[in-house]
Amino acid sequence: MCYKNDIILFNFDMNSLETSSHKYLTISNTDEEWGIVVTTIGHQLIEPQSRYPLTKHPETYDFKPLSGRILNEYQLVYITKGSGYFSSQSCKKQPVKAGTMILLFPGEWHSYYPDPETGWDEYWVGFRGAHIDRRVEKHFFSIEEPLHQIGVSSTIVGLYEDIMKFSEEEKAGYQQIISSIVLHILGAVYYKDRNNTLSNTMEVNIINRARILMKDKIGSSSSPEEIAEELGVGYSRFRRMFKDYTGVSPAQYQAQLRISKAKEMLTGSQRNISEIAYELCFENAGQFSTFFRKKVGITPSEFRRRTH
Repeated sequence: MCYKNDIILFNFDMNSLETSSHKYLTISNTDEEWGIVVTTIGHQLIEPQSRYPLTKHPETYDFKPLSGRILNEYQLVYITKGSGYFSSQSCKKQPVKAGTMILLFPGEWHSYYPDPETGWDEYWVGFRGAHIDRRVEKHFFSIEEPLHQIGVSSTIVGLYEDIMKFSEEEKAGYQQIISSIVLHILGAVYYKDRNNTLSNTMEVNIINRARILMKDKIGSSSSPEEIAEELGVGYSRFRRMFKDYTGVSPAQYQAQLRISKAKEMLTGSQRNISEIAYELCFENAGQFSTFFRKKVGITPSEFRRRTH
């Protein structure tokens, strides 16, 4: 069996119907400049009572569940069927079920394997680059929390299959499109994590009602404190859960709404600056212009000239 970068590796056992396919990708200097590159893509179906992994990999990827391994890249390992176990240097042994996305980190010892009673279906993609380093640095993803319960998604499986298809064709620019698909998968994982964490129905309902009120009252002087009072919630609690859910404070959210409405009125109407300022509940055009320039970087009049 050959392990050259541009060869797809297959292993078929006709007795157990085990299948494995994976590829290690070539990377150019231009690809590196993109900020994220894909190093490997693969899939294997492990039947109950089968060996794991199915095939031998190049030395830097070789893996034995008992001894584990350390990679020099990130990997997203998606379990879509069956169950098993995961452990790492920063995470004690945890059960893994179908619908779990495992994020592996470079330089971090880890091990994972299917339960012999169930086997599992596994997709993986390896990648590295400044784009993902930046997301980890900013705590979008944590080495202490490598398991993400995103559920079994045909859409996510389809993204892995798209990466496989583009990798097999190796057309010009394929690294750029498959690495962007990886960022799509990461975004989906983060989105599902956020919404699973913030699953308190009562709090989400309050936040949604608050956003509706803020939009309805965009032309009034209602403050975030008054919005919280109208919803029957203490302001400190309201501000905390609003920012946890949306990523911005209620006051920042209101400011964004006013800016969006101001841009809409500047480009879609003939009303003068003073009329727009009045409709958005500013004391005068000067106050509105100062607010707009602070948020957008140019005055309302300049914004109107540039967009007409």
